[in-house]
Amino acid sequence: MPTEATDNAGIHAASGTVSKNFARYEYFTNRELSWLEFNQRVLEEAMDGTNPLLERLKFMAIVSSNLDEFFMVRVAGVQDQIEVGLTKKDPAGLTPMAQMKQIALRAHELVKEQYGHFSEHIVPELRAKGIRCLGYDELNRQQKAFVEQYFEQTVYPVLTPMAVDQSRPFPLLANKSLNLAVLLEADQALVGRKTVFAFVQIPVLLPRCIRLPSNRGVSFIYLEEVIKSNLDVLFRGNRVIESATFRITRNADLAVDEEGAEDLLEAIEKELQKRKWGAAVRLEIEAGVSSRLKNYLKDDLELGEEDVYLMPGPLDLTAMYRIADLPGFEHLRHRKMVPSVPEDLADAKDLYQAISQKDILVHHPYESFQCVIDFVTQAANDPHVLAIKQTLYRVSGDSPIIAALADAATKGKQVTVLVELKARFDEERNIAWAKKLEQSGCHVVYGLVGLKTHAKITLVVRQEKGRIRRYVHLGTGNYNDSTARFYTDFGLFTCDERFGADATDFFNEITGYSLPSSWREIEVAPLGLRKKLLDLIEREISLTTPEKPGRIIAKMNSLTDEHMIQALYRASTAGVHIELIVRGICCLRPGIPGVSEHIKVISIVDRFLEHHRIYYFHNGGQEELYLSSADLMTRNLDRRVELLFPVKKPRLLRRIKGILIVMLHDNVRARRLRSDGKYDRVQPQGQARLQSQVCFLRLLQRKPQRGGDRWDALPTWEDVATSPQVICPACTTEEDLCTLKTPGAVAPAGPCAVAPAESDAAAPEESDVAVPEESDAAAPEESGAAAPEESDAAESDESAAVAPEESDVAESDESAAVAPEESDVAAPEESDAAAPEESDAAESDESAAAESDESVATSKIPPWRLQEN
Repeated sequence: MPTEATDNAGIHAASGTVSKNFARYEYFTNRELSWLEFNQRVLEEAMDGTNPLLERLKFMAIVSSNLDEFFMVRVAGVQDQIEVGLTKKDPAGLTPMAQMKQIALRAHELVKEQYGHFSEHIVPELRAKGIRCLGYDELNRQQKAFVEQYFEQTVYPVLTPMAVDQSRPFPLLANKSLNLAVLLEADQALVGRKTVFAFVQIPVLLPRCIRLPSNRGVSFIYLEEVIKSNLDVLFRGNRVIESATFRITRNADLAVDEEGAEDLLEAIEKELQKRKWGAAVRLEIEAGVSSRLKNYLKDDLELGEEDVYLMPGPLDLTAMYRIADLPGFEHLRHRKMVPSVPEDLADAKDLYQAISQKDILVHHPYESFQCVIDFVTQAANDPHVLAIKQTLYRVSGDSPIIAALADAATKGKQVTVLVELKARFDEERNIAWAKKLEQSGCHVVYGLVGLKTHAKITLVVRQEKGRIRRYVHLGTGNYNDSTARFYTDFGLFTCDERFGADATDFFNEITGYSLPSSWREIEVAPLGLRKKLLDLIEREISLTTPEKPGRIIAKMNSLTDEHMIQALYRASTAGVHIELIVRGICCLRPGIPGVSEHIKVISIVDRFLEHHRIYYFHNGGQEELYLSSADLMTRNLDRRVELLFPVKKPRLLRRIKGILIVMLHDNVRARRLRSDGKYDRVQPQGQARLQSQVCFLRLLQRKPQRGGDRWDALPTWEDVATSPQVICPACTTEEDLCTLKTPGAVAPAGPCAVAPAESDAAAPEESDVAVPEESDAAAPEESGAAAPEESDAAESDESAAVAPEESDVAESDESAAVAPEESDVAAPEESDAAAPEESDAAESDESAAAESDESVATSKIPPWRLQEN
């Protein structure tokens, strides 16, 4: 734990230099405040006019979804620490009480800015494009008649008004449920005029946004507005004095005694029932509410004034996901991206034969996840396959991988699956999949006691020509075909015998009691991964010289581990140049003289969620590069089963280095971290404009050179050293170049400058909007950019017992930003509205999108699947 005194001066064994004390409060940023700065960057994307309008609306929804999980897990954890009287300071020197004060202050600022931009910019721009969310007073006569009929026939039978008095106490309202608080005065009281409180819960199974009949554009009204306009019907015999919409956020942490539980699955199922009813941590209520009604709710929920958020707009902006997905408004969204067939599989006729010839690297979402699905489905159908072993952390709602594993078991293959039941907010889904797999004959392991299994690995054992051959897939992201469409991740296929032997030992360890004497290629947390990374950092320190400084490049979702940060500080003071790409939380402070002046940190928030973990070490010229499922967080290194694996083939190492170089030179969607914990947007400063994600998309539109592949066009260190700027390798003509001809000139909007901008076309008039189909994705289909990742909001490194173990809301990266599964848009049953006429601009956009899709998806069906069919 950092201290204010400088006490460990001495000689550092590896470098031979005098070491400093890096355990000082001023060298660290509080993780909760750093997370709030991450959500600020998400909000900036919603405020960025270069993003299409409905994508900006999606970012607004993601900000709200992220905050929900942040309060349910991180804020709840800090409040728990306060409740039990903890006063221990965090690495940044803040006690739990001090953290809560600063969290409340920053969160209120964030929400105020979010709703200010939503009301003043997003809503007017939506109206200008023909999408209107109306209040009851704005309805015309026809629309009011429709609302009255809808209320009477659909809403009224579902509602249950609840009075509060001596015999009917304050109701226990579910987590994140939307409610109406009503202040009533009885028309005929026996003694005087009595004022009473009542509540109405907004039905969760009814659409939140109700489509109204309209002669122009698309109009909606919120369900709570429909109910508020009919409160006199619900409370006949009483006068409605006031009503206000409110929403409660509760502590959603699970407290499972894994050691004492005889059946882990059953124990988690019981705890899940309690999640809806945890202690309240936040009250959201519409602005303009009277202090009387606000204080009544606040006091009954036992909340402080700082826990109350007055919202000057509709509560729970996650409802905007469905508005953002409205059909007929494609010109207000990004062009649909169709992933290409992976470069290394472009000419392959047989997947397993291709893997047997060379290691194959896949870069999602730019390259299709289908090959990962096929890796399992083909194994299930292959008579030569004897066994399949896989870890599953988060999977989609209708997972083809689960179906393939079940099918393989029914065909008599040995199928072993570790299903992590403790994957935050995916527990119920994983329990259901575990039961299905068991019923199919799979051997299912529910994870390890006291640890979460977050490693992503699949082993296929195949009999070939009288011998056994092992095929392995290792990944940085989940086996989730939905999130693979908008999370950036790497997957590595190999049949290298050393990887195969490690994979066998890994599964034997997690399913039984077999511990390998040593690993050949991989490293596994919590046993050796931390030590491996620290050793690699120390090696870089020992090899650095003033003439040839060492270099470390690391990309991750979050950086919070105190010991890893101190190791990076040691490397910086030794002269190692360190470049970090950290999407979410970063507790390290760069640019501190004498401590971290050789460390640079950027964060990229864009259309796709930056999710891969990459660790590069120059190693005196003998470069090494590792991929991993683990971030540099204490929970990943000490309380999870994680994997770190090397990329050994030179061509693949060059490819990933080129990808890193492009990301490090992003000057459109990158922000640079300052030493005070705040971020500045990176500006081109006379350089070519470079947007890394657009660059990778465009790169895959190119035809590969003979004897090479598309990724060969990526820049190298030599290119960077000999050129004053990095130009997008996909810009191949003078017309396409994003280069500035004169220093200080305004940067042109080149192809890698911005994502496709929205068309000025008018919105389709009288669009008969269909109800959006259910989505199993954990987040909107093409805007994972900011979803929290695997719940990094969780786990206080000081006390796992008090703070949730998972959720940086930088990882529910894998769970949050959850769009409701049921449609939140209801359409009138009958509508004479004509189908929208497509404007020329919209047509042009669609045509361009089709062209783009055709060029990106060189072959939508992989060759090995064509042959199979």
